[in-house]
Amino acid sequence: MSKEQKITTDIKVPNKDLEALKINFPHCFDKDGNFQLEKFKNNLTEKEINFSTESYGLDWLGKSYARLLASDPATTLLKADEIHNSKPENANSENLLIKGDNLEVLKHLANAYYEQVKMIYIDPPYNTGSDGFTYQDDRKFTIKELQHLIGVDAEKAKRILDFTQGKSNSHSAWLTFLYPRLYIAKQLLKDEGVIFVSIDDNEVTQLRFLMDEVFGEENFIGTFIINSTPNARDYGHIGKMHEYCIFYANKLNKTETNLLEDKNKRFTFKDEKGGFNVHPLYNSNVAFTPENRENLYYPFYLNPEKQLSELGEEFYEISLTKNENHIEIYPPKSVKDGVQFVWRWGKPKSLGELNKEIVGYLTEDEEYRIVQKMRTSEKLIRSILSDKEFSSRRGTAEVEKTFGKKVFSFPKPIELLNNLIKVATEKDSIVLDFFAGSGTTGDSLFQINSEDGGNRRFILVQIPELIDQKQNKVGYTFVKKELGIDTPTIFDITKERIIRATKKTKDVLIPNKINEKEAELKDLEGKLDLEGKEEKIKQLKTEIKSLKQQDLGFKIFETTPIWEDYDFEAEQFDSTQTLFDIGKLSEDDIKALLTTWKTYDGIALTQELEKIELSGYTAYYGNGKLYLMDKGFSTDNLKNLLEKIDSDKKFNPTSIIAFGYHFESKNLRELSENVKSYTNKKKIDIDFITRY
Repeated sequence: MSKEQKITTDIKVPNKDLEALKINFPHCFDKDGNFQLEKFKNNLTEKEINFSTESYGLDWLGKSYARLLASDPATTLLKADEIHNSKPENANSENLLIKGDNLEVLKHLANAYYEQVKMIYIDPPYNTGSDGFTYQDDRKFTIKELQHLIGVDAEKAKRILDFTQGKSNSHSAWLTFLYPRLYIAKQLLKDEGVIFVSIDDNEVTQLRFLMDEVFGEENFIGTFIINSTPNARDYGHIGKMHEYCIFYANKLNKTETNLLEDKNKRFTFKDEKGGFNVHPLYNSNVAFTPENRENLYYPFYLNPEKQLSELGEEFYEISLTKNENHIEIYPPKSVKDGVQFVWRWGKPKSLGELNKEIVGYLTEDEEYRIVQKMRTSEKLIRSILSDKEFSSRRGTAEVEKTFGKKVFSFPKPIELLNNLIKVATEKDSIVLDFFAGSGTTGDSLFQINSEDGGNRRFILVQIPELIDQKQNKVGYTFVKKELGIDTPTIFDITKERIIRATKKTKDVLIPNKINEKEAELKDLEGKLDLEGKEEKIKQLKTEIKSLKQQDLGFKIFETTPIWEDYDFEAEQFDSTQTLFDIGKLSEDDIKALLTTWKTYDGIALTQELEKIELSGYTAYYGNGKLYLMDKGFSTDNLKNLLEKIDSDKKFNPTSIIAFGYHFESKNLRELSENVKSYTNKKKIDIDFITRY
């Protein structure tokens, strides 16, 4: 049986690195598909790549086990909360809240959201010794099994199992917990994506090493120091006031970030449009060079005899046309290492803004530069976030305001997430938080979208961790009494906060912003001679329309264990076999299987499959995949299917996937043979796949 067929118990994160090796170094694999490391090394050595016997890196007890967890198959299915998801505000939403162990969830998302996420923010356990973190793993391996799987000796295998099954909170346990989650999360990031990780002193050193291991030291952007406790907490010898947030890019040479509003900005110069400061037009990021950004490396020509006197004596006329009397200006080189910079604008954009928004400028050092007029009050995000809006107390107050009581301890403040999301995303970005906690990330995202009319979407993941009645009596009582849930969990608080955030956004934030924009529009329409008036009016109307069409819902899914005894190892299915009792599968079970399969096949969780009627048999279709999940598929259904492929312009399946347990073997053969032999009028090559 092919791997594609036996899919439900073999859902793994795609190994893109291995695929790249197979494509570029096929001769380094033997006939059984095993990678021959020495042959690979010899091949690279011939290309003058040095394999040093000494190296610098991170190692810990359990590292090989952590790698196993990253590639180990998922042990769950994905199930939709149909009642919640069918509500009008949620039915077409692209926001996601997923209940379950985030390692399992990330494995399920790996195909459908591969390289789709622009920003990840996580606030993992800090492993303070008092925050309750212990490594817990329900996977059961014997010493011999683990020896075989990860290639260690018996003594090391035993030590690994001791802490993975013994609720350890050692550094090794924490690293083993976090590594596979970060490894899979990286697969979800776009090339230009970024990740932020909050942490404190207990694991910040280990986290930096781990992030270097997963994302690469060259992709480290910086560390934020956050004044989380302005009044300080007594830690014996020091009053601790701060936490950290580690900032990495997926690929730094493809990453650009946004500026933040600077409310205290003052302008030095003025023209007919208003105040402005000047900023060099060159890009100071050494990752951008003439070699990889050829279109951004070209000369300007400055006329030293023609000042733009209306701006001031420092400003000069420029052009893109060569003139012997003009001064040729290229981007400068880095003072530090001599790397050649490039411009931030390409020629077409520069041509349209010559002597308008970009001008020549004589610096105090008597050096001519090409500068851009900067009219916006913007600044780079600062590495020290000291304002009171970033404190844990502010986060607690926000949650208390939302719920009317303190139901969650030390939530992240909205302003922290607001800053990170504004810096890292565009208006249509996906933001992932797989330690969702109180749901600050979702709350923040709704707020930012209501400010700029964006359509950012979130994926939040939270394990249904039980609320300790003794440690959080208020939260426990709130969930049990006010929400009516018998077994209160953190997930219930996450969900309720997002529900309340959507209501706040719908009833308050968006109406206020629309009123503000409409007043601005009315004022603009009353003005007579204003440059760019029609364009500004058009932009305002677009922004108002976007605000009115905001996605203010979210869909909920959860992980559920794969059914007991659900496995299939036989080469050819025989309906007389009793390996698995299909009679115990409910309609909800089949729906969960379909949700899991479609996500594995790269279809977004929020995308509904289209129901296809085939003479009384219902199939499910999306992204070129047709799923046959139910019993009773007949020859008449097959004929109708083939006719529909020929006649329906919108129906173009490239794969037909059948749930093998619901088909007699003769039906599967008939289906497979007819699909493969039938020459459809559209000349579509269709794969037929049987799954169990």
